[in-house]
Amino acid sequence: MATFMSMRFTSCKLCGHPVRRGIVNVSKLSKRYKATKLKQADTLVWEPVIGLEIHAQIAANAKLFSGASSQYGGAVNTQVSFLDSALPGTLPVLNKRCVEAGVTTAIALGCTINKVSRFDRKHYFYADLPAGYQITQQNHALANNGEFKYFVYGKYETDCVEKSARILQLQLEQDSGKSLHDDIAGRSLIDLNRAGCALMEIVTAPDFHTGSDAKSFVRDIKMLLVTLGTCDGKMSEGSMRVDANISVHKPGQPLGVRSEVKNLNSLTSVKKAIDYEIERQISVLENGGEVINETRSFDVDTGETLPMRDKELKQDYRFMPEPNLPPLRLYYTTDKSPSGTQQRVYVDILEKEIPMLPRDKRNYLIEKYGLNSYRANFIVNALAVELFDDLVKGKNIKSFSDFLMHQFLNLISQRDLTVAESNVMSSDIDKLYEWYQHRELSLENIQKIVTGLIEKQGASAREIAETLDLWQINDEKYLTDLCKQIIEENPKHVAKYKRGKKRALDRLIGQAKQKSNGKADLSTVNDILIKMMKTGAE
Repeated sequence: MATFMSMRFTSCKLCGHPVRRGIVNVSKLSKRYKATKLKQADTLVWEPVIGLEIHAQIAANAKLFSGASSQYGGAVNTQVSFLDSALPGTLPVLNKRCVEAGVTTAIALGCTINKVSRFDRKHYFYADLPAGYQITQQNHALANNGEFKYFVYGKYETDCVEKSARILQLQLEQDSGKSLHDDIAGRSLIDLNRAGCALMEIVTAPDFHTGSDAKSFVRDIKMLLVTLGTCDGKMSEGSMRVDANISVHKPGQPLGVRSEVKNLNSLTSVKKAIDYEIERQISVLENGGEVINETRSFDVDTGETLPMRDKELKQDYRFMPEPNLPPLRLYYTTDKSPSGTQQRVYVDILEKEIPMLPRDKRNYLIEKYGLNSYRANFIVNALAVELFDDLVKGKNIKSFSDFLMHQFLNLISQRDLTVAESNVMSSDIDKLYEWYQHRELSLENIQKIVTGLIEKQGASAREIAETLDLWQINDEKYLTDLCKQIIEENPKHVAKYKRGKKRALDRLIGQAKQKSNGKADLSTVNDILIKMMKTGAE
C-alpha cells in the first residue's frame, strides 16, 4: 500500500489551483510493464483503460459570454469585464464566433450536431471562479457521437498504425481564472484574465490502452484544431489541456477503479503521466492494496502523479439550467427563417467553409508523391505541406523528404514551432539542400545552420555558414594526408579492419571527423581509408 507523508499545499503550474503534494513511499513500481500489458505470470495480464477529456480554448477575440479580450499574455487583471468578475446585475451574452468554432470542430470530428443544446450551471467553489459556478453544457451538449482516426508511430516508419477513438461529446463551457500562490508571503492572488474564456471540452470514450496511443491522439487532434483555426493548440500557454481517466483490470473482469490525472499541458506529459499512473496502479494492486478513486496532478520534474483530492464521495455540483440563457438553436439554410437571421449559426454553411483537413492532406501526399503514412503524417503535422509541394519539384522525393524531416521539421517540432513561426525561409531550405547534394555541407553542420536561423543568429544560411566556418572540406590532398595520419596513429583499428571487423572503419572515420572539426567530407574519407588499407594489405 502507498503511504503519503510530509503533506503541504502548493499551486498547480498550469491552472494555479492549490494541490496537495508530498513524498510518496510506494514499493518499487513494477518494471515489467511494457506497452499495453504487464504480465504478472504467463496467464495473468493487466489491461489499462484510458479515456481523455481535452479542454481546447477557442481562438476568438472575446470570451464566451462577455466582450473582454481572450488574448494570452495580457497584464494581470486587465482583460476582465463586469460579468467575468461576477458583479451583480450582469448578464451573459453568447459569443457567436465561439458557437461557430464549436460546430466547425464537431463537424470535422464526425459528430452528430444537436440543433438544440442548453447551458447549465455547475456549482463549485474556487477563489478564481467569482460567480461560484461555471456555465457549461453538461446535459445537453452541442454535439455527440463522433469518431476520430489518428496515427501511432512505432520504432520504424513501417510501424505507423492508424487507430480510431470515439468522441462521446463536444460541449462549450467557461474557463476559470488563475490563482497565484505566494508561499513566502503566505497569501494567494487572483488573475481573472482567463476567467470566462471559451472552451471546447472534447470527451472521448475509454478507447486508449497506452500512453503512446493517448499522446498520438492528442497530437493529431491538436493539428486538426489548428488547421480548422478553432484553437491555436499552444499547450505551453494553456490553450489545450488534457485530463486522463485511467484504470487497470484483468481480462474478463469488471473495469478497475479509475484515477483522473488533471491539467496535462504537453504531449510528453500526456504519455509520461499515463504510463506512470498505469504502473502505479498495477503496483498497488499487486501488493494487495486498493486503487482510490481520486484526482491527481502530474509533476513534470519527478515524472510522478501526485494526489490532489479524493472522489470517494461524489461531489454534488447542483447542476441546474442556466436561467439567463435561452436554448442554443442551430439552423440549416433550408430552415424557414423569416427574421433575425444575422445572429443565427447555419451548420451547412460552416460545413462548406471547412478547409482541407489533415487526413485529406495526408492522402494527397501519399497519392501524389508515394510517401508512406509516417512521412505524410509527419509533414502534415508540421504544417509543411505547402513547403514540401513547393520545394520537392525536380528533386528526388525520398532524398528530399528525408532531408526536410530530419534537418528541419524535427528541429522546429522540438521547439513547438510551426514552419511560419520558425524564421526559416523556404529559399534557405532549398539552398541548404543544394549545398548538401553538392557535398558542400555535412548534415550535422546543416542542423547548426537551421538552429542559427531559428534563433536569428544571422540574416541568411550563407552568412551563418561563413561566420561559423562550417563549409565541408573536399580537397583531396588534405583528406589524403588526413587519412594517412589516422592510419599511422591507429594501427590496432587498421589491423582489426583487415581481419574483417568492419566496425573498425567507423572508429577511423570518427577520428577524421574529430580532427577536422566535423568539416571533412566523410564519404570521401571513407573511400580513401578503404583504398589505403587495401593497398597496405597488398
